[in-house]
Amino acid sequence: MISKLNIAILAGGNSSEEGISLKGAAQIAKWLDSQRYNVYTILVKGTSFTLKHPSKGDYPVSWDSFTASVDNAEIHFDCALIAIHGTPGENGLLQGYLEMMGIPYTTGGVMNTSVTFNKEATKRMLYDIDVHLAKGVSIVKGQNVNADDVVKSLGLPVFVKPNESGSSYGITKVKNVDDLVPALEKSFTEDPVALIEEFIPGVELTCGVVKTQNKTLVLPVTEIVPKNEFFDYGAKYENQVEEITPARIPDELTDQIQTVSSEIYDRLSCRGIVRIDYIYSNKKLFFLEVNTVPGMSETSIVPQQVEALGLAMGDVFSMVIEDAIARKA
Repeated sequence: MISKLNIAILAGGNSSEEGISLKGAAQIAKWLDSQRYNVYTILVKGTSFTLKHPSKGDYPVSWDSFTASVDNAEIHFDCALIAIHGTPGENGLLQGYLEMMGIPYTTGGVMNTSVTFNKEATKRMLYDIDVHLAKGVSIVKGQNVNADDVVKSLGLPVFVKPNESGSSYGITKVKNVDDLVPALEKSFTEDPVALIEEFIPGVELTCGVVKTQNKTLVLPVTEIVPKNEFFDYGAKYENQVEEITPARIPDELTDQIQTVSSEIYDRLSCRGIVRIDYIYSNKKLFFLEVNTVPGMSETSIVPQQVEALGLAMGDVFSMVIEDAIARKA
């Protein structure tokens, strides 16, 4: 009989999306095959790791060895499944720790996550890929801003959002010039660098991609119809949105999005399960952002796409776990 693998689902984190991460981790634990895996959720908060044992309570996880002692038995982990949105799960910090510890993990590496967490840096990496990029400027906290000049350059409305953030917190759609500076202040509560980008009216679309060393899954495209003005926190997590999979778009556009998504995945050295967001406007496809730890509630977008493809999330996670372990072998 093959012994079961110990899988650590790393959840929580230090961003505004801690609660969402914990809900996603609970759902992932349900998806994982209990015949193949012993699943443990580890709450990450600052430099504290806490094993949330399903029946025995809380146990500290050693920072020095990434192990936990439960009833005098040492639990070692065969793979870390990262379910943290924002820092430290999406910006390379946790990846760097796991690399040093020699623990396989299910996202892209340090370079991939640190670059994709930085929206401006990501756009610079994609300059020659066949996708359009929104015009914008970056503003550092404390920098003098001439709102009239910004509006003259980008028009109105504009979006103001944190440059480095794993969430939809801190984002404002600015419709008049007097609201620009307050929107920047709101953004700075999440990150000291803010992006001001032109508003692009159009259809919001997103595509999941999963690649291992042996298999590629480019998932169906989803159309996002927010009930709010844009795909904000309420749209993402409080069902204030309609998500249509597959998207109501021509086959040629679906093919283009899937092709570009696969290219972006490779260009940015992604691994595991990734979701890439776009807006289609005036027959042009605009790249928005890469999500290296996409939402994983039962009704999140990637699970919808996987279901539409006729697959099960448990099998997709098994692919990713086995690939992470094989890469370390």
